[in-house]
Amino acid sequence: ADGLHTTHGRAIAFATGVKLASPELDVIVFTGDGDMAGIGGNHFIHAARRNLDLTVICINNYNYGMTGGQVSPTTPPEALSTTTPYGNLEEPFDLCRLAIGAGAPFVARWTMGYPYETIAAVEGAIRTKGFGFVEILAPCPTGYGKDNEQRDAPTSWEWYKEHTITRTELAALPPEERSANRKTVIGTLWQAEKPEYGARWRALVERLQRD
Repeated sequence: ADGLHTTHGRAIAFATGVKLASPELDVIVFTGDGDMAGIGGNHFIHAARRNLDLTVICINNYNYGMTGGQVSPTTPPEALSTTTPYGNLEEPFDLCRLAIGAGAPFVARWTMGYPYETIAAVEGAIRTKGFGFVEILAPCPTGYGKDNEQRDAPTSWEWYKEHTITRTELAALPPEERSANRKTVIGTLWQAEKPEYGARWRALVERLQRD
């Protein structure tokens, strides 16, 4: 594998260029919630809409964990950060719903404690002929956890267990409980088949060259 370190927030834009120039490559983007949903939000939405054959893996730790612990677009309401010392007042993005709404044909979310399921989701995203998105909820003990009572791994694990529910578990609930669910749903959340942008673009170029 080769790596490309890009400008903050622009990883998907760089990946788009790489994939269009070298369509035979499996192009995988590793990004964070602040990076992808903040400054890179527009790139994320339009890459999903366009359905280029990329795999985007977002490590969501609810803050800008590498640049000071600031509030991010996914920070939960009332959570503390270096820029929301009295609690976050904004509603967070649900990144998977955003990806589905933008048109991504493969969307999954897992959290710490589900290694084999996460591996299978990443494999599914790579095999998808189009935009595959995998969100991984992961702890940040120094940037986020220290102010939100999640400083160690056992505490974080208990928090994730309390605040998440698998798609299968959700489907098994009675309808009234299912509609009242406020937990974050994990699992493979969406799969569909759609025309892939790169193939359509190359077909157009070939047709124009023939004409």
